[in-house]
Amino acid sequence: MTRLFGIAAALVVAAGFITSTSTHAQDWPTRPIRIIVGFGAGGGTDIAARIIAEPLSKALGQPVVVENRAGGGGTTAAEQVAKSAKDGYTALMMSNAHVIAPAINKSLRYDSVNDFQMVSMVGTAGLMLVTAPDFPAKDVKGLIAHVKANPGKLNFGSPGVGTTQHFASEFMKQTAGLDILHVPYKSTPAVLTGLIAGEVQMVIELIQTVQGQLQAGKMRAIGVTSRQRFPTVPDIPTLAETGLPGYDVTSWYGLAFPAGTPAPIVERTNKAMRTFLATDAGRAQIAKVGALVKSSTPDELRAHIVSEIDRWKAVRQRASIAQQ
Repeated sequence: MTRLFGIAAALVVAAGFITSTSTHAQDWPTRPIRIIVGFGAGGGTDIAARIIAEPLSKALGQPVVVENRAGGGGTTAAEQVAKSAKDGYTALMMSNAHVIAPAINKSLRYDSVNDFQMVSMVGTAGLMLVTAPDFPAKDVKGLIAHVKANPGKLNFGSPGVGTTQHFASEFMKQTAGLDILHVPYKSTPAVLTGLIAGEVQMVIELIQTVQGQLQAGKMRAIGVTSRQRFPTVPDIPTLAETGLPGYDVTSWYGLAFPAGTPAPIVERTNKAMRTFLATDAGRAQIAKVGALVKSSTPDELRAHIVSEIDRWKAVRQRASIAQQ
């Protein structure tokens, strides 16, 4: 009898919790919502967060504010959100850094997949392989031939070990079988200055970031890294179509809550995001970060993250990059 009473009491408590959670989810939101960004103001992830903040605020009836918490290549912000209350008032704007982090870090204090409730993708941003204007090769096949003719003598630059640009370049090395050295810099402006100065011979960088230098004739575009040509630079071929079959790398942005956030909250947020991203205004806003709109279901974003983590772990292992 005592055991039955205990079971009944537990069921009553559980039912009360479910009812309470459901009630809170129906009332949500009643105060401002925060989107945490793991990088400084002005970068692509920050701009993407600020773009969706306003339409979310209008759709949900509460202010949506963006907070920058830079550090650890985005891991500081991710840990904060993973350990936040599961009430729909704290979200994370994710990017490629979120899926590279478990590949490059030995001991993250959160699970990049299971500690988050995915909401929706926001967009994808193209990258481009660029060289100095006087580089001997003008296309991918020529670049591969030149590097293979000079094994170990040429360099590629990135804004740091474990960045999207670094791993995209390592993936290119592995796909093409190139012997070329990595030179890490401390920032994107520094690596682009190094390219112009001849310290490195090639760089993979976000299209939006290098367009000014391309227009000024300070760099030469070899190809974009996405599977298909990027609409903002339709005349630039892909690496895949000009010598690297199967090569496909894009940066991306997506929103997530802590795992365990009630489904009604997730569904409302997903609907609000997808409604905005389907509009001409949404597409125009996302284009400001050199990205294309790409919304998704929560499950689609989760599958994308799982796949990308597996891919970048394999790239790190093949490149023998030391974990930090």
